[in-house]
Amino acid sequence: MTDVANQVARSQEIGGKVARLLAKRSEVAQTQLSQRLTDAAKHLQDHCEPAAGSPAWTTALDPWAGYRYAEDVVERSILFWDTLRQRGNAFVDQARHGLQLVLHFDHELVIDGRKLPRPVNYALVRLLPPEGVVVDVSKRPYVIIDPRAGHGPGIGGFKDDSQAGVALRAGHPVYFVIFFRDPEPGQTLLDVCAAEEQFIRKVCELHPDSEKPAIVGNCQGGWAAMMVASSDPDHTGPLVIIGAPMSYWSGAWSEGEGDNPMRYSGGMLGGTWLASLTADLGNGKFDGAWLVQNFENLNPANSLWDKYYHVFDNIDTEPPRFLDFERWWGSYYLMNREEIEWITRNLFVGNKLWAGEVRGLDGAAFDLRRIKSPIILFASLGDNITPPQQAFNWVADIYGSTEEIKARGQVIVGLVHQSIGHLGIFVSGKVAKKEHQQITSVLESIEDFPPGLYGMTIAEQQGEDGKTHYDVSFEEFRLEDVAGRLNRFERIDEQPFEAVKRVSEMNQRAYELFLQPWVRAMSNETTANLQRQFHPLRAQRWAFSDMNPWLAWLGPTAEAVRVKRRVEAHEETRDEARLKAFEHYGSEMVSASLDFYRAMRDAMTESAFFSFYGNLFSVEQGDELQAPRAAGLGDPRDLPFVRDALASMREGGYTEALARAGCLLARHGEPLPLALLALRHELAKDYAAYLPQLPEDQWRRVRGEQEIIVRYEPEQALATLPGLLADRKDREKLLELVDKLLADRRVQQMEPTAAQASMLEKIRELLPLERASASRSAATKRQVQDAPTAQVLPGLKEAS
Repeated sequence: MTDVANQVARSQEIGGKVARLLAKRSEVAQTQLSQRLTDAAKHLQDHCEPAAGSPAWTTALDPWAGYRYAEDVVERSILFWDTLRQRGNAFVDQARHGLQLVLHFDHELVIDGRKLPRPVNYALVRLLPPEGVVVDVSKRPYVIIDPRAGHGPGIGGFKDDSQAGVALRAGHPVYFVIFFRDPEPGQTLLDVCAAEEQFIRKVCELHPDSEKPAIVGNCQGGWAAMMVASSDPDHTGPLVIIGAPMSYWSGAWSEGEGDNPMRYSGGMLGGTWLASLTADLGNGKFDGAWLVQNFENLNPANSLWDKYYHVFDNIDTEPPRFLDFERWWGSYYLMNREEIEWITRNLFVGNKLWAGEVRGLDGAAFDLRRIKSPIILFASLGDNITPPQQAFNWVADIYGSTEEIKARGQVIVGLVHQSIGHLGIFVSGKVAKKEHQQITSVLESIEDFPPGLYGMTIAEQQGEDGKTHYDVSFEEFRLEDVAGRLNRFERIDEQPFEAVKRVSEMNQRAYELFLQPWVRAMSNETTANLQRQFHPLRAQRWAFSDMNPWLAWLGPTAEAVRVKRRVEAHEETRDEARLKAFEHYGSEMVSASLDFYRAMRDAMTESAFFSFYGNLFSVEQGDELQAPRAAGLGDPRDLPFVRDALASMREGGYTEALARAGCLLARHGEPLPLALLALRHELAKDYAAYLPQLPEDQWRRVRGEQEIIVRYEPEQALATLPGLLADRKDREKLLELVDKLLADRRVQQMEPTAAQASMLEKIRELLPLERASASRSAATKRQVQDAPTAQVLPGLKEAS
């Protein structure tokens, strides 16, 4: 009886919380609608205010202005519909001749995955630099992996100002992982992962004198890159993961635990069974157009109105850009049943990748902690498909604490855009010029970072030449602090997704047992092709093309209108501008109404989700209901990585001593400007003879362990330092390095802190050596006071 009462109480609590959340979401939606309409009305009034000061609404319009405006509307309408006709023609042409890449750059085939022992519909191509761009084959190569989320490949090299364009202009060889429309029979995501491993190894073979290739993963290409790097860490360089949903259940950001509605779709559709049904109806192939439609449904204002009105409003200039983008947006690719089921079960609904529950072809789990190279995570607060929580929370899920990140020698850098949407983070020219260009410029420096979690900031400044310049800096954070700020509601909203997982598994088994045999028996390639051709997104394109005989007049008429508008171009009069303002006001009302519909739809979806799955999870857990674990709970000294590091305090030699000295002399809590990082990298090359000849990942691991020792036992770390340098030659080598750094003009230009100078003097006292002369000793003492060796020494390491 007590259990029933407790369950009723929890159900009432959930119901009350959901009701309050729905009320708040509704209130916010209404406020936003009212504000947008008020702003639009004010904008209209500002444009319509007559010079004489009489009411704007009673001022008569020039009849000729009204005629010219009506003529302009008719002309724009003809040109608008002709633009849609051109879009349809391009779609039909692609369907007839095969879907083409939207890569802006010429390219050549390196490996065709369809010819591998386990064939897949993927390939590796090398981008050819455009005229005037010189590529240095000795520079680090870049490999870009685009998402296979319904569209075709190429969005990372969609135009000159793109990820690929930025890397090419910087002189790097650039490779692209592309895919073809039709999957190979029986191919799985694990086969794709194995093929991508071969692609990366081929790039390494082609550039034996270069650093290991940097891998850029966009959206779902991000988790594909992470899988490759965890299964083959010895061949992958730095990872740049952009807008990749790694923790699919996460997403709460605004007040209340619900946000980012796409994550609810799996639960509201009953789990993974619908993807299996769609693939079975497609005769074993899943149509990517359904994924694209999910994206369009997420923002009906843009999908149904805004993007079309923008073309209509700017009909003389906008069609080329619109058609170029639609060429990619309207290219729909296919997946095998096995591929979409793997994605939905292990990622969308199962959320298993970060937990190490996903295994490769060799049976080994994909352990993301095996990744040796630095990882840059780029997300945006304006992205409601992959919000920052989904991009970053996996770090807190697989690493128990900051100490574990350091002990494993991992470097993770986070970069957050404040407003750009999901597509903009990949295709925006402004983002390419700012974020992508700066990421490319700092990759070499990031490899020299001590292990830890960093935030990257990019500040814009106007130079004296009038051009925009960017100042990049980094700041180290603790995982526990970042996880707390990112998840202010302690991820309580993720608990119902456990119930979604259980319901999905039940529905999947029921579908496979009762429906799947019948669906497969009724499906064939003819019915699958008909289903694909009459998908709403395809039908709206081919139906409005030259295939439609009723549109035979549209092309010639539109060309005549274009000629007329070029010949009779005139400046817009004040009265025409007033009428145009009324038009904009009407458009804004339509857009605001659709946004209001979306907000209310999402609020009700969210309420239904938490009402059903929240109660279901509560019933399943009963009295065992607990809040999700937080990173780093308890005394950090009890963590195994901290205990092991402290226990090894007296172990090691010159390598450990150099790393510990760097940690003792490091500055903490201050931003690291890019100029300082570049200086570290430069000094590491110049003084390589004094540095341990270790691979970068091993050096970072040593550096992380020594940092843990210095953090928790600073006095003992200093006292035991001489024991690591029992060999007199090692002491001489370390002190000689310090002398050379102090004498280096590049180092002398920077200012040390008093604490750093004092620590350096203590280290010298602990490592006594007979100096050549008293004068040299005095000079050294002055250098200690004047030079900031400690600011440079911590990052002074270059891989052999």
